Formats: sequence, structure tokens, C-alpha cells
Amino acid sequence: MDYMYIGTGLVLLILGGNWLLKSAVGFSLRLKIPKIVIGMTVVSFATSAPELIVSIKAALNGHADLSLGNVIGSNIANLGLVLGITIILSTITIQKSFYKTDWPVMMISSLILYFFLAFDGKIVQYEGIILVSLLIAFLIYLLRFQKAAVIDEMPEDDEELPLYKDVLFMGIGGVALWSGSELLIQGATDLAIDLGVSTRIIGVTIVSVGTSIPELATSIVAILKKEKAISLGNLIGSNIFNILAVLGITSIITPLSVSDQGLLTNDIFWMLGFAFLILILVFFPSRMKLGWRDGIILLGLYSVFIFQMIY
Repeated sequence: MDYMYIGTGLVLLILGGNWLLKSAVGFSLRLKIPKIVIGMTVVSFATSAPELIVSIKAALNGHADLSLGNVIGSNIANLGLVLGITIILSTITIQKSFYKTDWPVMMISSLILYFFLAFDGKIVQYEGIILVSLLIAFLIYLLRFQKAAVIDEMPEDDEELPLYKDVLFMGIGGVALWSGSELLIQGATDLAIDLGVSTRIIGVTIVSVGTSIPELATSIVAILKKEKAISLGNLIGSNIFNILAVLGITSIITPLSVSDQGLLTNDIFWMLGFAFLILILVFFPSRMKLGWRDGIILLGLYSVFIFQMIY
């Protein structure tokens, strides 16, 4: 039953996030908001909705380790699993925005998260406000100075829908997200009890991989269609949003306290390690390209990470 709850919850979260995205884009087009603004704000928030809902619900239920584990695990999965599989299937060329804005902001966000947690094992309200403020500053910077880097953030089906469809998608998307989070958290916490492990381990492994499935599916579809270059910026952007938006908003609503010290002694160092490794791989051995050899390295290290988490 635990696995069924987790599976059903993840399916509902993925569908709910997609429906909410359709609705959000539809309303934005109806309001004549410029597409670049929609891409960087509405789309980014809508695609982060599953992680956000799961984190808020878990924190309110007293499972802060599940919230933190989900975000840290998702950031590791985005770079180790999703990017690893993507570049094994197809070499990608890296844009200059990677080292100008994307990577530095991800690294700074990751280090700030580390110092917040290392200081007292908590992310409290004022620290959440700092994280969200940094996100707003980052978005303003992108919209003013890096428009070319975010032009392709819009989904391909960016059509203006009839009003009733916008409302319908928003309604069923919201219900699916909330129901999915309920089932996922119930299944994850029960599974942790049954297996005798902490919710942090379930969050960093099963839950984080599940919430990274949409990014993986999007990347593979883009490769199969051979339509537009897969952007490393999209995955890095997801990692930035996970820290600044998901943990920022969640900790403003309710403080997040670490119970399982493994988050601070193990998991967060893996997240920082993958972030540093990406910078090295982008410049060595092939400058500004990531290919199948890099993918094997990332996937291999991600397998090691999962293995040491389980055993």
C-alpha cells in the first residue's frame, strides 16, 4: 500500500503540475503579459509547484526532513540522474549564461542553504525571507540583462485557451497537487517506518527522483523531437528555484528543523559536490560541451550516492 500511495501521489503531482502550468500560461496570455516574463516567473513557479506543495505539506505535518530531503535530493537527481541520462543520449552545447549567471547563482544559493543549516540546524522565517528576496533579485536581473538566455523558457503548447478551460485546469490541477502530496507524504512516512529508516532517506531517494521525473521526461522528448537545444540552464534554474522558492516559501510558512543529521553530514555535501563537478565537466575535457563520457561519470556518481544512502 505504501508503494501504491507513493506511485499514485507522484502521478497526481505530475498531472497536477502540468494542468496548473497550462492554466497559468493561459491566464498570463489572456492578461497580455510578455512571454519572456511568463517563462521566467509563471512557468518556473508552476513547474516547481509539486516540490513546493510536498514541502509545505510535509513541514506542516512535522516532517521537515522530508521537505529538506526532497529539495536536496531533487537537486542531486537533476544533475546526476536527469543531466547524466540526457547527455548520454545527446551531446549538448553550453551557453555563456552558464558561467555568467546560472552556475554562480546556483552555487551561491547552495552555499547559503548550507550555512543556514550548519549554523543552527534550522531555516527560520527571516532566512526564508532572505531566500525569496534573492530569488526576486535574480529574476529581475534575468529579465533586465539576460533576456536572450531565457527566451525559450515557454512551453511549446503556449496557446491561449478558452476561459472555462483555464479555470478548469486550475481547479483540477490544484486538487491533483494537494491530493498527490497527501498520498505521497502518507506513503513516504509509512514506508520509512516499515523499513526502519528516516523520512530523510525516503525524501532524498524515492520522493526526489519522483519529483524530478517531469524534467527527465521533458529532456528526453526534446532529444527525440530534435527540436531545440536542451538547456543545462533549465536544470540549474530548477535547482535555484528548489532552494530559493520551495525552501524559502516553506520556511516562511513554518520553520524547518533538521532531525536526521545525515542531511548535514552527507546529503548536502553531495549536492555541493555535484554542483562543483558540473563546472569542471563543462570546461574539461571538451570546453563548453557535455557528452556521453560526462554522462557516464554523472550517472555513475549518482548510483554511488543512492547505494550509500540505502546501504
